Amino acid sequence: MAAAVAAIGQASQSADIVTPRTLRRQMSWPFKARSPNWKDFDRDLTEEWRRAEFSLHKKRVIINVSGQRFETQLETLRRFPDTLLGNPEKLSKYYDPVRMEYFFDRHRPSAEAILTFYQTGGLLKRPLEVPVDVFTEELRFFEMGEGNIDSFRYQEGYVKKQPVEKPKSDLREKIWRITEDPKSSWIAKHFSYTSVFFILLSACVASLETLSDYIGELSTIETRFTNPFFILEIGVTTWFVLEIALRMAGIVNKKAYGRSCLGVLDIMAVLPLFFNVIAMLAIRDAQTLHTVLRCTRMLRALRILKLSRHSRGLKLMGKTLAGSLSDIAMLLGFMAILIVLFAAGIFFVEESDSDSHFRSIPEAFWWALVTMVTLGYGDMYPQTPGGKFVGSVCALAGILTVALPVPVIVTNFDTMYNLQEEEPTTDEEKEE
Repeated sequence: MAAAVAAIGQASQSADIVTPRTLRRQMSWPFKARSPNWKDFDRDLTEEWRRAEFSLHKKRVIINVSGQRFETQLETLRRFPDTLLGNPEKLSKYYDPVRMEYFFDRHRPSAEAILTFYQTGGLLKRPLEVPVDVFTEELRFFEMGEGNIDSFRYQEGYVKKQPVEKPKSDLREKIWRITEDPKSSWIAKHFSYTSVFFILLSACVASLETLSDYIGELSTIETRFTNPFFILEIGVTTWFVLEIALRMAGIVNKKAYGRSCLGVLDIMAVLPLFFNVIAMLAIRDAQTLHTVLRCTRMLRALRILKLSRHSRGLKLMGKTLAGSLSDIAMLLGFMAILIVLFAAGIFFVEESDSDSHFRSIPEAFWWALVTMVTLGYGDMYPQTPGGKFVGSVCALAGILTVALPVPVIVTNFDTMYNLQEEEPTTDEEKEE
């Protein structure tokens, strides 16, 4: 008899049968303040509990991915209605009425990360054991959105190429590929090599002109237009003009090319020759002409920056510096503050010394800057014990200040270096 009663009790607990005794045991806290009132148990709660349980199960959804079952709520999936799991119409195609679940024959390890995306409100992270391409395919199947996919691939080190408007005519497209894509053909490769050769030749010519044996040949009236440096400059500029003409013939958006940094460098590369010719024709005084040619020689030295078109390393360095402008500005700000402080300190400490090199605070700015970057030219140096102490502190402060933004700049360079450009995948991106 006792065994039967125990069996009935276990069965009642497993079947969740509600009795007054069970309710009184589970809800004994109302009776602590007052005496039991059996009217509280007059209502039949079985139907209400059944409705609540049905409503709770109605809000739940079971997702089966290749045998691995996940259970979540519909409200969680509907946070992103544009996705496959968040759209009831798209999701209904995969419903199994027999098992009352949604079945997907997809990659199981990726499914948990995709479900976490819904539960966390948009946090997408790839499992370490899943390859990037496999996880990307799963994201595209579940329609997670191109924005989320692009953001994920950017974190993984992939970036899409910017769409470039190509010419429609065949001839212009060939010219565009020759000037912009060195890997497209052997003609484009040799065109790139020739451009690099003339850039280096221009830098060599501008440097050799400053030698003491040749520095006056361009200023002398008799040898202005006959010396070999001027003839080489004509040849270099002719190539740069031809290069600009070919680029303008192949590029569709000419305004964007003219506003770009490389376009500005191309235009600046051809201007020095015309300035030199005008100056040599209009100016008769050798000293005045020498001053003008010295200024144009500085513009010719900027042609070396044209190598960034043909060097991935220079492009990365430019992008890194452009992305680290805030850190560089912070460094310059700290340096300026410390320069003023240490220049004032060294001046007042060394002012009492008759042989002091620091005659004013502005003159001490140079010493503070050179000391902080640990150059130490030796033209200005402290002589008193107090000045040497200030100089030591200035050197240590400079090392710490310069070292602060360096890890950030290195991290930006490493990020840019690891980025891999990939071709557009969708038809719309290819048409652009």
